[in-house]
Amino acid sequence: MAESRPEELYEAAEQLCHRVAGDGSEEPSVARTVGPIAEALADTRSRDCARFAVDIVGRLLPLGPVRRKEGDRLRRSVAEKLVKTQQLRDLEALFEELPGGLADPAVEVRACILGELAMIGAGYGRPVLDAYAETLRELGHPLARLPRTRLDIEHRFGVRVRGLGSIKTADQLRSRFPEILATESGAAAGRTASETLDGCRARAAAEPFTVSGWVREPEARFFTLPSPLAPDDFAISLIKELPLDCLAGEGTRRGVAVTCRTTPDDVLNELFSAAYNGGVNGQAQGGAYARLYAWNSLYALMGLPVDIPFLEAVRRAVDHRWLRFIAFTDWFHHDTSDVAFAVLDPTRTRVTVLAATDTDAEAD
Repeated sequence: MAESRPEELYEAAEQLCHRVAGDGSEEPSVARTVGPIAEALADTRSRDCARFAVDIVGRLLPLGPVRRKEGDRLRRSVAEKLVKTQQLRDLEALFEELPGGLADPAVEVRACILGELAMIGAGYGRPVLDAYAETLRELGHPLARLPRTRLDIEHRFGVRVRGLGSIKTADQLRSRFPEILATESGAAAGRTASETLDGCRARAAAEPFTVSGWVREPEARFFTLPSPLAPDDFAISLIKELPLDCLAGEGTRRGVAVTCRTTPDDVLNELFSAAYNGGVNGQAQGGAYARLYAWNSLYALMGLPVDIPFLEAVRRAVDHRWLRFIAFTDWFHHDTSDVAFAVLDPTRTRVTVLAATDTDAEAD
């Protein structure tokens, strides 16, 4: 029906929106009701289907804080499907009118489409799309600050490799990354660390996990050392001396804590995957916003201001030391997903730790 009579599907969605919005039902049910129609249209290649799908999520869904949140999830999903299915020339026709403000859901869905196009390196250099993107940037849309093409450091975004799932054991971690052995001097240095509290930075670092509904609140902590740390001392021996909730009661599960050296692109990919795939009890965020949340987190891990250009952030990331670690405590579930990173800045005096865990168990 989407192929042969898309206008009838749109009319059905319009009637459903009016009916559900007027019967006193729970607000998010409107998006759930018409979502399958919009997604079916987005998945059917034709200019009419693309336009009707965008009109459903950009014009028909009701507004309001609760409705907007549910609607935004649908808009992100529809935008991703449109970019995967539709021809670029048919999507380009959606951008002929420049946005007048950011409150309009029709503008939001188009911003998501541009974000998804950037993920596949498409759309840049087309005057109509460039003009719309520039207007979004001038209006301050959060997605508009991202590069219009995928950077090399983002090469793993959305790529699944068979046999490389989440890391749940020390042996799995060692098999993928070079292990950094514990040192007594590292432990001694860890005992001299002082914590720096920064709630805003912690929220940004944890954002990929909180927005996607991982079951436990992530732990993001920042520490300062009184003197530069020797590179070999940045290992589990130092991390275990920090007052981290995720390491409390070490040894309550079978296994020995391990740290391994990793790279910025590995960290960025894990942050992207957390938001893109969503937690067990949460919601996938779509490629455009998963990319934004991943970069926000990476900037926070390095303590960079948001006005630092992305390529400069990539350059600075190389000067940091990046670790993955795994621990066997009651904080981690060792079930669905466990992620833990430690970052040492170029001065070798500032340490950031980010840990997150997810499970499909009913109770945390």
